[in-house]
Amino acid sequence: MFHHSSKLQYKVRVDTPDPQFAKYLQQAIGGVEGEIRVAMQYFFQAMGARGDPKYRDLLMMTATEELSHIEFLGHAVALNLEGAPVTVQDEAAKDPVVNAIMGGANPRHILSSGLSAMPVNANGVPFDMSHVYATGNLAADMMANVTAESGGRVLASRLYNMTDDSGMKDMLSFLIARDTMHQQQWAAVVEELGGWTGTFPIPNSTPEAHEATEHSYYFLNTSLDEPTPEGRWTSGPSLDGRSEFSARDKPEPLGQKPDLGKAKPHSGAQREQT
Repeated sequence: MFHHSSKLQYKVRVDTPDPQFAKYLQQAIGGVEGEIRVAMQYFFQAMGARGDPKYRDLLMMTATEELSHIEFLGHAVALNLEGAPVTVQDEAAKDPVVNAIMGGANPRHILSSGLSAMPVNANGVPFDMSHVYATGNLAADMMANVTAESGGRVLASRLYNMTDDSGMKDMLSFLIARDTMHQQQWAAVVEELGGWTGTFPIPNSTPEAHEATEHSYYFLNTSLDEPTPEGRWTSGPSLDGRSEFSARDKPEPLGQKPDLGKAKPHSGAQREQT
């Protein structure tokens, strides 16, 4: 069950409406880095959470907050569309808002939504849930969540740099701050689960007998003309504390050359294949 307040989570103010920036804000709503994605990701992770119920609560509370972000971003889109032209006569006025529309704003904000937000990205493509990751493995989901919040913070930072509107900068500074917290909280769960040594490899419940461990900790340099890069991943103890990293330069293949043999009769292949 969910409860709703009539007030936005954070204040939204637009000093100068900008229909083109409204289009850019759509990425923060319906893009792969956007709020619909993380809201649904955390909801489905919460609904599949097993174990300590505090993690389900954490996920559900954050999912609900992300819905609040969709709400005030949608309001920001609508405020940026204030004054956009809806008729040919309006276009003839050639005001700055018209010029913004003609310069690359989303025409569907006029044609489909009546000057309001839509569940789409900046190109007008609907979010289709294909980037919602909920594995049922708590550690794997936390890593996916850190990545999601990192992408969201990158996007919010770029949007911040794309506008001179003080109201929009204020709103985006709030989103940047919340992305900071959400990155931290998901990483904190990983730390609580035991950090690198306790969490990795994911799933840590897979029996070692199921793993060909002789192949677990070497880096493969598959380049024909570049040396193996020297890094933390090529030497020294592995992050899970179970082994040592190593590197193999231009490794020999371990498998056979694939050969499927002749095609079956009546399979639609050429005579030369059968």
